[in-house]
Amino acid sequence: MNITIEYYLILSAFMFIVGVAGVLTRRNAIIVFMSIELMLNSANLTLVTFSSYLGNSIGQLFVFFVMTVAAAEAAVGLAIILAIFRNKLTLNIDEINILKW
Repeated sequence: MNITIEYYLILSAFMFIVGVAGVLTRRNAIIVFMSIELMLNSANLTLVTFSSYLGNSIGQLFVFFVMTVAAAEAAVGLAIILAIFRNKLTLNIDEINILKW
């Protein structure tokens, strides 16, 4: 059974749309953070798909770089969210206004 490139791209687009919807509609910082990670993974899937389709391994190597940056971003992001929760006792991004004037 051969899965064509269109299925991977459709799955990637669906994952990205779900991520965008999560960022735009949800107010919980953890959910927004997970939605951003979902968008990063959909971009990775697209990179791997085109890399495999074109027979070039540069895209797959770039995915490893993106995954490394995403892991660092997740660690820093979760630390920031944890620090905000300890100070404000909420994860609702509408109630977190410490960066506003």
